[in-house]
Amino acid sequence: MNRLKEKYLNEVIPSLKEKYNYKSIMEVPKLEKIVVNIGVGDATSNSKLLDAAVNDLTMITGQKPVVTKAKKSIAGFKVREGQSIGCKVTLRGDNMFNFMDKLISIALPRVRDFRGISPKAFDGRGNYTLGIKEQLIFSEIEYDDIVKVRGMDIVFVTTAKSNEEAYDLLNELGMPFRK
Repeated sequence: MNRLKEKYLNEVIPSLKEKYNYKSIMEVPKLEKIVVNIGVGDATSNSKLLDAAVNDLTMITGQKPVVTKAKKSIAGFKVREGQSIGCKVTLRGDNMFNFMDKLISIALPRVRDFRGISPKAFDGRGNYTLGIKEQLIFSEIEYDDIVKVRGMDIVFVTTAKSNEEAYDLLNELGMPFRK
């Protein structure tokens, strides 16, 4: 069983249950899924860049990404409707816990001048979005194999009803929030 999942079941649930006076275990907020998304805007001119991003995301998450397409045409960005402009992966279950464990214990500490992540990026419904500037912080990515350094968005979707509950949940799971 995954280390983070075990921590959730044995430590996080009891402490949140006590803090918020939940009557049932089913009321305790839980991590539902993690969505990792890379936008490849320059794929409009060079489709090899999209393949490289898909490859990077596959190596980081261990799951094959879905290619995302533009919903509408935007002339200013030279984007046509239906054109491939990024890729995303939705992680659930054990893959989700493995990825989060790797992110917290290995990847984030490798960020230069890391002082913790901002506690302000909650959306009001208990979801947290984390932006990463470069994919190099993940140990699976070799510096020499990189076509282009690009960032990604990581969205933590929880069942929490408020930002405060979601913050407590992620904090208990070990997210390094800035004090």
